[in-house]
Amino acid sequence: MLTNNSLKQPIYLDNAATTQMDPKVLDAMLPYFLENFGNASSSSHVYGWTAAEAVDIAREQVAELIGAHSSEIIFTSGATESINLAIKGVFENYKEKGSHIITCVTEHRAVLDTCEWIENTGGKATYLPVNTEGFIDLAELEKEITSQTILISIMYANNETGTIQPVREIGELAKKHGVLFFTDATQAVGKTPIDVNEDDIDMLSLSAHKIYGPKGIGALYVRRKNPKVNISSQIHGGGHEKNMRSGTLNVPGIVGLGRACEICQMELESKQDAVGILRNLLERELLKIEGTSINGSQKHRLPNISNISFANVNGEALLLDICREIAISRGSACSSVTSKPSHVLKALGLSDEIALSSFRISLGRFTALSQIEFAIHNITRIVEDHRSIVG
Repeated sequence: MLTNNSLKQPIYLDNAATTQMDPKVLDAMLPYFLENFGNASSSSHVYGWTAAEAVDIAREQVAELIGAHSSEIIFTSGATESINLAIKGVFENYKEKGSHIITCVTEHRAVLDTCEWIENTGGKATYLPVNTEGFIDLAELEKEITSQTILISIMYANNETGTIQPVREIGELAKKHGVLFFTDATQAVGKTPIDVNEDDIDMLSLSAHKIYGPKGIGALYVRRKNPKVNISSQIHGGGHEKNMRSGTLNVPGIVGLGRACEICQMELESKQDAVGILRNLLERELLKIEGTSINGSQKHRLPNISNISFANVNGEALLLDICREIAISRGSACSSVTSKPSHVLKALGLSDEIALSSFRISLGRFTALSQIEFAIHNITRIVEDHRSIVG
């Protein structure tokens, strides 16, 4: 087992926060910064035509990864904007039917904060609880649907534990009751097979930087038929993206997102199998440490995320020492800077103390066996050192 300093440190095991850009993605983007720099909306000359063609190709690449049609892909600045556009867009456009949204307590803050905005704007939101593995209860979901319900928003896979919700069953329930189904699939896209038609998904958010693409670009899938989903735009000025999201298109970023999706499509099975093997090795060895446990489902989850609790340690001090050598996080990158326990882990029933000593270790396409061996050795050593101090 590798224990020396031959690896570049700190090693990176926080791929659920962001990923290293794939060099092949960067290669695809570069021409659109320098030679092919046209505005995709400039329809009178070759520079605009070239940019527009690149955008069309990327739209096809994104759609292919999730089983959609290219016309159903709306480019945004990232998953947070996609989430806001989906939820607020439905809320504003379907007011005649109702104003009730159903979501879950373990959603990303982008969803929870948007639903809070809905409530402050006169709507109603129901927050479903989860069991100790992080799953919602489908019977409880159906019970909460009323004649005023316009949207169910349940994330595909949790960003802290990797737990994959029963998406297909949720989609079936939504369709049965004539309610739209939106899923934040930011963590799931590119790591598990997704088909929006088989799963009856009406809207889906994704982000490039979670799948080895650039930051600042994402997409929202919006179903075009059976049913046709209509959403109100949140950014106005020019009518870009089918009047759903105005603004000059980020052509290099869009090209990068498209290429990232294409690579994920080609390598999905082989790469994720390899990542899962490394994740399982990491967990198997770390579970040998007394008082260590895995949070969330160990059966229905993404292959790259492990959320691990270490009992009888000061979580904040432990994280500081680990991160000198290994980049991991306490949870979502959007909230890990706080000293509060994770709302996701609290919803699973963990105490404040255990939640604060729980960490997300997330692997990626470029994670090597030597890095996992290094992490196993050094996390074990650091935890034991901290326990000896506490003891």
